[in-house]
Amino acid sequence: MAMAMHAKSDSEVTSVDQGLSPPRSPRRPVYFVQSPSNHDVEKMSYGSSPMGSPHHYYHCSPIHHSRESSTSRFSASLKNPRNPSAWKKIQKEPQSDDDCDDDDHEGGVFEGPCRRVRLYFFFVFLFLLLFTIFSLILWGASKSYEPKVFVKNLVFENFNIQAGNDHSGVPTDMLSLNSTVKLLYRNPATFFGVHVTATPFELHYYRLQLASGEMKKFYQPRKSQRAAVTVVLGHQVPLYGGISAIPSVRDHHEKVAIPMNLTFVMRSRAYILGRLVKSKFYTRVRCSVTLRGSKLGKPHNLTHSCIYH
Repeated sequence: MAMAMHAKSDSEVTSVDQGLSPPRSPRRPVYFVQSPSNHDVEKMSYGSSPMGSPHHYYHCSPIHHSRESSTSRFSASLKNPRNPSAWKKIQKEPQSDDDCDDDDHEGGVFEGPCRRVRLYFFFVFLFLLLFTIFSLILWGASKSYEPKVFVKNLVFENFNIQAGNDHSGVPTDMLSLNSTVKLLYRNPATFFGVHVTATPFELHYYRLQLASGEMKKFYQPRKSQRAAVTVVLGHQVPLYGGISAIPSVRDHHEKVAIPMNLTFVMRSRAYILGRLVKSKFYTRVRCSVTLRGSKLGKPHNLTHSCIYH
């Protein structure tokens, strides 16, 4: 009887304890997120099912799955010290700039690749700027040393008018003329010489060209001068009645008086600093002279009969 009562009391105690203690929930399952492209399984979260259901694997849509897969791969690459490829890709570009900055700050003023490149371009630019300024100064200074041209005289050696035919067979008066022009050329420059050429020397009766000649080119050193002689010829030039005084004095050449104009352009070129800096000078000359049959072989003074511009 006593044993039954003791057993009863134990059962009662157990029932009382069960009634007093709260009901226990079943054991919570564990959830895993597995990346299909990575062989390593990373434990992402631990949780329990609110409904006390058996173990389940978490399934999601393809978009959500791809996002979490990329997140898990990125997290794994950051956590894994043996795979620093992600860090290399992120830090690749900023690292090069930081290197240049570190070289500039740590290496001083004249050290570091970036600093040397900048200094190189700076010195090249400075050299070009100074050279340009120096060249402009030389060019401007050369303009104050313009060469001087003076036509001294002109000599008509011979003069002849006769009847003839032109190249097409038209009969007309034909003129032949031989003359020489003497001029003085002066280079006043103190630091450069000049190369001198000229356009053809031409003798015109109004617009009718009667004679022409070429001057030989020459080089004139600094602070020097020379006299140049040019032959001006006209051979069998058809007149077509252009000179009204010719018929009346055809047989009396000593009575001939034909006004003419001598024109040419003197061109001077100075190479001041090689061919990099050069200066050009042009002098246009126009002289008035009268051909007189009575003064053949005698010089006609043209010192005050020429215009220079």
